[in-house]
Amino acid sequence: MGQIEVDGHLIEITHPYKIIWQNQGITKMDYIQYLLDVSSYLIQHAKERLLMIWVYPHGISGKKIEKRSLPETAPQWVCHTFYKGKERILLNDRATLVWAANYGAIEFHVPFDRHDKTDYPLEMVFDLDPPEDNSFNLVLEVAIKLKQLLESLGLASVPRTSGSLGMQVFIPIQPNYTFEQTRKINTFVAQYFAEQMPQHVTLERIVSRRGTKLYFDYLQLWRGRTMPVVYSARAKSEPTVAAPLTWEEVEAGIRPTDFTILNMQQRIQVMGDLFNPVTSEKRNQSLDDILKFIERNKV
Repeated sequence: MGQIEVDGHLIEITHPYKIIWQNQGITKMDYIQYLLDVSSYLIQHAKERLLMIWVYPHGISGKKIEKRSLPETAPQWVCHTFYKGKERILLNDRATLVWAANYGAIEFHVPFDRHDKTDYPLEMVFDLDPPEDNSFNLVLEVAIKLKQLLESLGLASVPRTSGSLGMQVFIPIQPNYTFEQTRKINTFVAQYFAEQMPQHVTLERIVSRRGTKLYFDYLQLWRGRTMPVVYSARAKSEPTVAAPLTWEEVEAGIRPTDFTILNMQQRIQVMGDLFNPVTSEKRNQSLDDILKFIERNKV
């Protein structure tokens, strides 16, 4: 057992040398140090959103346990809020981040809205899942076409790897549109892609029915559903993370495995936080004209 002091809180780290990612020899303490390195950027995305963590008590290849409520064993200083009759974790500070990692959290997920302003998402998101043959080239192709469509609608977007197999495209928006309103736009865009690329794109949620098509997920944007926090690790054989990208990188061609906890800190030092249009330097883009167009044309 080891100890680490984070912002005035002394945290006991259990099994600090336990190997989490076997192939790279990454220990629990290595993982915690990574989280501290990216904490200021990660927390910007998670702040004031109800946290959901995935805990892997038997290693990343074992069964995961979803945790949303504050455990009874948590220290009093762990950031939390009372929400719908339960004490829920808020990832608002570095000490809470380290406590959660020590508790066993490998993945951090948050909803689209804040706990103190529910029903008003802070961003729209499209999740592009590759076909069963894991062809990432198709993901890149669709992502670029999506960027072009969004630009034609007057919207800037930020791409990122999911940290798993696919890619996500975030559109920061003014936080005064309801989930119903943003779902109208997501549906409009998704149906457009299904019509324009019927041989390559599907809106089918059931995996076994997708075949060789990319799943254009527009339904995840809803109450209570979550996305991985930016820079969160994923429980994969490679220590991949949800990494923000430039559109130039997408056009040049990347792979999700290019971005791991081993190279992320250096990447941020060189390129800065590419996710800041969604977080610390949020672009509050208006959806008024698009919603009026959809309503006017009943699409």
